[in-house]
Amino acid sequence: MSETKLERTTQAGAESVPARSNEGGQAQRLKEVAGTFLKLGAFGYGGPAIFGLFQAELQERKKWLSKERFLEGMALVHALPGAAAIQFCIFAGFQRGGLWAGATAGLGFMIPGFAIMLALTMLHQQFGNLPWMRHAFYGVAPVVVAVFIVATYRLGKNAIKDSLSIVTGLAAALLVFATPLGVAGTLLLAGCLGLYLRYSRKAGLIAAAAVLALVAVEYVIQSSIGSLKFGGAAGVQAPGLLEIGSFFLKVGAVTFGGGMTVLAFVQDQVVNQMHWITAEEFLDGLTLGQFTPGPILMLAAFIGFKLAGLSGAAVAATAIFLPSFILMLSILPALERFRQASWVRAAMESISPAVVGVIAVSFVQLVPHAAPDLFTASVLLLTTAAMLRFKLPVVPLLLAGVVVGVVAKAALG
Repeated sequence: MSETKLERTTQAGAESVPARSNEGGQAQRLKEVAGTFLKLGAFGYGGPAIFGLFQAELQERKKWLSKERFLEGMALVHALPGAAAIQFCIFAGFQRGGLWAGATAGLGFMIPGFAIMLALTMLHQQFGNLPWMRHAFYGVAPVVVAVFIVATYRLGKNAIKDSLSIVTGLAAALLVFATPLGVAGTLLLAGCLGLYLRYSRKAGLIAAAAVLALVAVEYVIQSSIGSLKFGGAAGVQAPGLLEIGSFFLKVGAVTFGGGMTVLAFVQDQVVNQMHWITAEEFLDGLTLGQFTPGPILMLAAFIGFKLAGLSGAAVAATAIFLPSFILMLSILPALERFRQASWVRAAMESISPAVVGVIAVSFVQLVPHAAPDLFTASVLLLTTAAMLRFKLPVVPLLLAGVVVGVVAKAALG
């Protein structure tokens, strides 16, 4: 009997050790994820160019994602409503450590942007314009776009494999640049092409017809959404927290097309329709947004602060990003089960080069704004060349860009 008890005790102890080890490993991963995305959130400038920072840190440096999985994540988040940058963080965190890590990654990326936007809003309210912020952005913007260009090049080497993928990437770039299809519609059509070529012609054609129908419905909705009223009557009184939260929750849940499209809608509603803030205040918020890392939709915190102080900022920021968390954390477990299906792999074969084409259009559109003169163009070219030649860490490059911008503006007057 004693031997049996000893054997049982030994077996129980042996089983308990891995359990504790797994818990410790998960805790360590959550800590690692939190630290990584807090850092990315603190230095994630550049709008769409944020994805260049993600590629450099998560795929190149930490190897948390393969190039194939990185492109898969890019395709997923650009085909969904909401904040693509936040959604990609949730995707990457989920790949690293499951649902809790996904939620941690999204929150970690949000927190620095929220804190910095809040601080800048308070400083702006107290002291007015802060010229040094413009000087810092003058130097860091070309560095961010250089990181984005290098990321696109590195991803492109993996996704562009033959003449068909070259044509697919170019066609995707042309569709995004010259048609109203948008990023989501373009990537979904690329998936339909993959189905048609590699899985089933009938399935590909049916899927393409469904995508075009959805794009038409989205176009009609976006054309009429400006007439919707998400608040009370104009000029009556300042909205309460519930009204602020309700408005930004709906914005985060139903808007496609990236940050700039969403901001255009928000501007129409809060300035023209509900008169919550003035046009001048909205422009001030956009300006501060240029100096705030993270997603451009953090402008919601500025508007919330103007309406109801700290609590308004917290409610607005939480509400606009909450749908992204719910959507991603709901679909990612199912996505993991389906991603090995033959039809999914067939679609991804065409979606991957299309993603490269789409993001190439983004940095082409960003270059004139990031490098408006000879000095910033030189910074962009030198940074790009240095990153292609050496595997330089991103954060020191960004800090160097801030210093270069401040010094250059001081020298040039």
